[in-house]
Amino acid sequence: MGIKPVDLEKQTPRASGIYEAIIVAAKRARQIHNDIKIELNQRLETLAALTQTVDSEDETDVSANPDQLKISLEFEQRSKVTEVALQELAGERLEWRAKEEEPAEKKDEEETE
Repeated sequence: MGIKPVDLEKQTPRASGIYEAIIVAAKRARQIHNDIKIELNQRLETLAALTQTVDSEDETDVSANPDQLKISLEFEQRSKVTEVALQELAGERLEWRAKEEEPAEKKDEEETE
């Protein structure tokens, strides 16, 4: 798979700058990755529960489970999380807000206490 260059200036009209767009896309990519990781773990756990049998002690053959390989290949064929996040950002399907900074007066009062 080749590298696809992305022109962030064209894809991020709502962001106040390229840095903000990169941060938003990176945070969204992490969220998507965490969701996919949870989904993969759940599917593998259910597969393990279904295929769990009474193993004999003398059976030490370690072979790959074909169902587990099928699930792994399915997840590998999905779009990369960064690409999905950038598509969401370009399609204006993401909502974000910046943290509001405390006024300087409040900061000074907290430091003196």
